[in-house]
Amino acid sequence: MKNKILIPFLLLILLSSCISVQMEDAKTPTPSNFITATLAPTKAGFVPSTLTPTPEITTTPTLAITIPANCTNTAVLLRDVTIQDNTQVKAGEKFTKTWEFQNTGTCPWIGYVLKFAAGDQMNAPLSAPITDTLPKEKVQVSVELTAPSANGSYTGYFTLNNTAGNDVFIGTEKTFWVKIVVGSSTIIASPSGTNPTQSGGTISGGNTNCAYSQNAGYVNQIASMINAERANAGLSSLNINSQLAAAAQSHAADMACNNRISHTGSNGSSAYSRVLAAGYSGSFSEEIIYGGGGPQAAMSWWMNDQIHRDAILNPNTTEMGVGYAYFSNGSYGDYIVVDFGR
Repeated sequence: MKNKILIPFLLLILLSSCISVQMEDAKTPTPSNFITATLAPTKAGFVPSTLTPTPEITTTPTLAITIPANCTNTAVLLRDVTIQDNTQVKAGEKFTKTWEFQNTGTCPWIGYVLKFAAGDQMNAPLSAPITDTLPKEKVQVSVELTAPSANGSYTGYFTLNNTAGNDVFIGTEKTFWVKIVVGSSTIIASPSGTNPTQSGGTISGGNTNCAYSQNAGYVNQIASMINAERANAGLSSLNINSQLAAAAQSHAADMACNNRISHTGSNGSSAYSRVLAAGYSGSFSEEIIYGGGGPQAAMSWWMNDQIHRDAILNPNTTEMGVGYAYFSNGSYGDYIVVDFGR
């Protein structure tokens, strides 16, 4: 019985051995000159390099600025950041004048510019961009200038303008300025190139010792521009009346020396009472005034304001008198008065 069990077991061992030999023989043979690739061992202390992830680039979305319908353009001049009035500079010296404004209107200042308006240009550009400014924000506006080569006092006038070219009002005015003195001279240089004459006449009330200056060239220029506007409207030219001119000049000097823009004199006088005091025997019509910017700025303002435009183009007016005074210590520099009558 034991032999019967043992024989099948031996046969099973023999069969397994044969199968194992056949499997070894069935392995795929290795080609000659075959080299098996192996990974190189890592050196001690080796730290594999890693790729630095590229940070995602995020962009801040541009805020859309909505311009309100019928928004207003107004500003306040807060301060002269550089070159205070009557700063003394060297002849030919380059300098930067900077003003600080606040946008007090409801229009955002997008694409607004500074423009040279009148006076002594001093190599100023005709226009220069200003930084976009939202309502209630402040902005500093600068212009590069060069002092004239001759000694004297110089004033350049500028405006802020929107994209349509319209002036931005600075309080009640349209112009702001830079005033410098070249050398030690106190001569006031007029932008038109004429030499103004000094006048120390008696001023009605207030500062009676003010040494303001007159400019006959400016007076003639204003009268010519008024008559040109009347001609364009098909109206007759106005004659110059000496009494009206005297009343206008007296009030221009009064405003300059008392640092005011008003139809009421520093002594409480009215335009009508001043014309009568000057001996005018005709029928007084109206008075228009302006501060800062010179003749061209004054005419632009008057012709763009209906009340002043109507005064200039009054068909019943036949004569006028023009007054001009410049005072470097005044807030506006130039003070202009025109009295009309018939």
